[in-house]
Amino acid sequence: MLTLPPFEWSEPTSLDQALGLLSEKPGEALVVAGGTDAVPNLKHRLHEPRRVVHIGRLRELAFIEVRDDGLHLGPLVTLSQLERHPAVRRDAPSLAKAAGLVAGPQLRAMGTVGGNLWREARGFCLKKDGVHCHVVPQGRRCVAAHSSDVAPTLISLAAEVEVASRRGRRTVKVEEFFVADGVHNNVLRPDELVVRITVPARSLGLAVGYQKLRPRGAIDFPMLSVAFAARLAGGACETAMLVVSALAAKPKVVGGLEPLVRGKPLDGGAIEAIAQAAYRQCRPQINVPYDDDYRHEMVPVFVRRAIQEALGMAPGPAARGGGGR
Repeated sequence: MLTLPPFEWSEPTSLDQALGLLSEKPGEALVVAGGTDAVPNLKHRLHEPRRVVHIGRLRELAFIEVRDDGLHLGPLVTLSQLERHPAVRRDAPSLAKAAGLVAGPQLRAMGTVGGNLWREARGFCLKKDGVHCHVVPQGRRCVAAHSSDVAPTLISLAAEVEVASRRGRRTVKVEEFFVADGVHNNVLRPDELVVRITVPARSLGLAVGYQKLRPRGAIDFPMLSVAFAARLAGGACETAMLVVSALAAKPKVVGGLEPLVRGKPLDGGAIEAIAQAAYRQCRPQINVPYDDDYRHEMVPVFVRRAIQEALGMAPGPAARGGGGR
């Protein structure tokens, strides 16, 4: 039986108190909300913190608000609440869908959007006292796959996070929140918390799709995930964003889409051009127990499905993939 390491338990009753605890000895505390990732990581000794700070009772961080400037989410909103909220389902359906594809119902009832956004990569090589990466033996960085479901959808919607500490607050684009290092895969400093996630008003109501490849229809982390968002007007595409994730240590924004889509209909030719661009730019690391060539071949398949979903076509199964490039 796996047991927890010894630690001091703190349960602040306000955000200010929580930030104070994190600032006392930065780097020695682990923040826990739902605990669906943190507790297994503690049991596997990926963390052995001096203090665990439980923020799960800070109701000031649990909100879903629609304002003139966009959709505002507190980091303690559960994935189940995010999946079911009428405003999220109406204005950002790919985000609601992504939340609903995380793990299973019990874990979604406990897990939070903040926890899924900044969830850690599942790499043991360098994270736990190792000196060699067994995926890239000469590499100095951990390349463990990024496996958040909500992250690629938030990036496709140009979302931002507000980060707070005792030193003040700052805003970071979700696209810039992650770094390609599985040991510490985001820009959060040890004394900081994400206190707000904002999807801007211009991104609400876009044509969106989210597709996830995994071995089973529930529980499993993604082998591949694809988020797509486009602004359509008069049958033509004005802007488009495509994000491919679960292949490397951070989500990949596929570049060069503008000349492929701007002012053009998203017809079969455009969809195929986007799919092939993703295939060329996205190559899986051999860092999860699935065939990397198969995952690579599934990139254009799931890109097509995500775009077809955004256009209201039948995209095929979301959890299992088939077909060729």
